[in-house]
Amino acid sequence: MSWGTELWDQFDNLEKHTQWGIDMLEKYIKFVKERTEIELSYAKQLRNLSKKYQPRKNSKEEEEYRYTACKAFLSTLNEMNDYAGQHEVISENMTSQITVDLMRYVQELKQERKSNFHDGRKAQQHIETCWKQLESSKRRFERDCKEADRAQQYFEKMDADINVTKADVEKARQQAQLRHQMAEDSKAEYSSTLQRFNQEQWEYYHTHVPNIFQKIQEMEERRIVRIGESMKTYAEADRQVIPIIGKCLDGIVKAAESIDQKNDSQLVIEAYKSGFEPPGDIEFEDYTQPMKRTVSDNSLSSAKEGKPELKFGGKSRGKLWPFIKKNKLMSLLTSPHQPPPPPPASASPSAVPNGPQSPKQQKEPLSHRFNEFMTSKPKIHCFRSLKRGGATPEDFSNLPPEQRRKKLQQKVDDLNKEIQKETDQRDAITKMKDVYLKNPQMGDPASLDHKLAEVTQNIEKLRLETQKFEAWLAEVEGRLPARSEQSRRQSGMYDGQTQQPVTNCAQDRESPDGSYTEEQSQESELKVLATDFDDEFDDEEPLPAIGTCKALYTFEGQNEGTISVVEGEMLSVIEEDKGDGWTRIRRNEDEEGYVPTSYVEVYLDKNAKGAKTYI
Repeated sequence: MSWGTELWDQFDNLEKHTQWGIDMLEKYIKFVKERTEIELSYAKQLRNLSKKYQPRKNSKEEEEYRYTACKAFLSTLNEMNDYAGQHEVISENMTSQITVDLMRYVQELKQERKSNFHDGRKAQQHIETCWKQLESSKRRFERDCKEADRAQQYFEKMDADINVTKADVEKARQQAQLRHQMAEDSKAEYSSTLQRFNQEQWEYYHTHVPNIFQKIQEMEERRIVRIGESMKTYAEADRQVIPIIGKCLDGIVKAAESIDQKNDSQLVIEAYKSGFEPPGDIEFEDYTQPMKRTVSDNSLSSAKEGKPELKFGGKSRGKLWPFIKKNKLMSLLTSPHQPPPPPPASASPSAVPNGPQSPKQQKEPLSHRFNEFMTSKPKIHCFRSLKRGGATPEDFSNLPPEQRRKKLQQKVDDLNKEIQKETDQRDAITKMKDVYLKNPQMGDPASLDHKLAEVTQNIEKLRLETQKFEAWLAEVEGRLPARSEQSRRQSGMYDGQTQQPVTNCAQDRESPDGSYTEEQSQESELKVLATDFDDEFDDEEPLPAIGTCKALYTFEGQNEGTISVVEGEMLSVIEEDKGDGWTRIRRNEDEEGYVPTSYVEVYLDKNAKGAKTYI
């Protein structure tokens, strides 16, 4: 089966067919290219979907991923990200192994087809030229034969005419002979041209055309084989990633099987456990007749011994209030159908025990006082804390005991990691300094002194912070006594905002025997409030300058508590950086505020009070 013998006369149809084959190949290339684009788009959408549901850093969502169900969901997102990567691999393989290869092959195919059909047209033009030469020689031979025949007839006519001279007859005879010779020559030329044409025609149909068409046939068959191989490669590109996709799906199944509902329930307990004891029973209060409250042995002994001792553990009526919502508690206080909740404890040892009070006398001032307590805004810690944007106490005293312990433990662990990081950096600088000392050509050892001193200072600051938080942690765990008022002031936050509503506010109005002492508790709380308020403003007195600083950059102080500076300006330093990135400065003895520490170069006076000595 050969196109050269079977299709010797179908040159134009073969040209159309081969062009259709190239168009078909280009169509398949376009199909694969669009498939790769779909794979890339699908992979991109999967990645965006996975990224969209990833937990945001330093957010509440990140804390939620402690639960096994959330961890399984996070594993699913990661597996989907890998799943998307496999679709990108499919696209890359199809592009490199099919699209690029076939596009290069199409160009070669077009060039080969053009060359083959060019040779075919050239052979076709050659045989057409030979045919034209044959036709021309044939027409000339025919014309010469006719001319010779006319010349012979004219000679015979002249020879038969008696009136024609002998010279005219001789001339006619010579002309007939000449025409006859020309006819013979044309005959010989025509015969030679015909033989040559037959030879060329035989070679054209039996040699040139079969060879050219055979090349075209082989070219077309290679194209068909190539497109079949490309389709196999197309399938293999998918088949190659099936095991990895299966592993991704197995990872999702494994993550789903790792979900532990009991563990999640335990994590909920650890996350929200307050450490308080459940409230005790509410005593029945009889409003039908005035009666005195029974004084317990503990309260009586406490009253006799002097100052009462506040209890933070055990079942106490004072623990009821932190767990009752405002509306429910106010309904208990004002509703005549239910007895009021137990009164808060009082920190004043001078409360009058067992003072008989009527229900009305108790309910009105108590509900009014507790209404103020529930609706009042928390105290402002101090102006410095407000300026720096600190709203949460540094010791996490606004949290329940168990949650506070966890936060403090986490803070201690973070500080220890920072200390380890700074220690490693210090060791590296020390080693580098030793190398410089042994090989001075590598660097100046003195150039590392400033950095070494800075790292050492950072380590010391972190250690002090760690000791402070460890002390608070030990206090929570019961290893250390409660902090004094001075230690609370040094922490920069006022603990009364958080612990007072739970302890003082909830217990300061209960006498040692458990009776109501409204006037005593209010007076005591006002005294404590006034004392705390005065203490909070002790630090707002004008501070002496401990050094000077030079502004390295211009800073526009737009927030409250900050001050604007101009590059190159010299100012007085009244408080150095406490680790929060801000330095307190003063201009012209009447204008002061905070600027970023990195914006100024500080020159501390070693003799000034409060200045630190850098090693």
